[in-house]
Amino acid sequence: MLSPYLPALSSDDYVWNFPGNKELQKVGFEFVRSGEPFLRTSNWVLCNWYRDLDPSADGLLPTTLSIGPLLANDRPSGNMFSEDLTCLSWLDRQPPGSVVYVSFGSTGTFNSHQFDELALGLQLMGRPFLWVVRPDISHEVASATDGLRNRRADDHQLGKVVQWAPQEKVLAHRSVGCFLTHCGWNSTVEGISMGVPLLCWPHMGDQFYVRTCICDGWKVGLELKPNEDGIFTRHEIKSKVDELLINGGIRENALKIKRLAQMSLSNGGSSSKNLEQFVAELVL
Repeated sequence: MLSPYLPALSSDDYVWNFPGNKELQKVGFEFVRSGEPFLRTSNWVLCNWYRDLDPSADGLLPTTLSIGPLLANDRPSGNMFSEDLTCLSWLDRQPPGSVVYVSFGSTGTFNSHQFDELALGLQLMGRPFLWVVRPDISHEVASATDGLRNRRADDHQLGKVVQWAPQEKVLAHRSVGCFLTHCGWNSTVEGISMGVPLLCWPHMGDQFYVRTCICDGWKVGLELKPNEDGIFTRHEIKSKVDELLINGGIRENALKIKRLAQMSLSNGGSSSKNLEQFVAELVL
């Protein structure tokens, strides 16, 4: 137990966890270990976090300051790919709270079998979805995505596939009902700051414990479960989306976390005061 405010950390949640790749696990472990001396000797450690997510976090290291959530708020920010802004006008045409937003960040990958199950799951839902599929995916996956695009071309209600999306604007849109995510920290912060329930599909590293915090700690999302072959099936995807969208308790918790995020950044809020403290120390 690292904190009385968050779930216990299991061995499956270790930051260096890379399922199926022991070499990467070793690299991840050494990376985490190599960073510890810098954390202990730095004057300040600024965190994209806010106090209400865990009031004890600032005390784990005496130099830690939470100054989050760090959001672009329409200001220019670095993007690995060009954003497809047509998804925003598509979202405008969807009913409030109806769209399943699907994005696995800049590094998430799937084999062709898993990718096909995801595509079939999105179709099986019978709900509008916005799916981000990066341009650097394999040829086989690209072909499957093209087929999905072609099948949906005449049906604007059911789905849209883009190579990259303006994620903060998407998550803030009234039509988005939930976010199917890899639980990367930036995506998680953006999701909870916009009050969007999360459907968790972690792949590696800290994403597993972030998943645990989302589902068991803050209770703002649900976890997808693989079958005995390690595949997240189309039926599991549909079932969990259906469950998430009708769960009023999760929706209420998500909106509460959003309000706390807004308070932390307001005048007198915890993150605002921490940033002021940091700036004051710099000018001494």
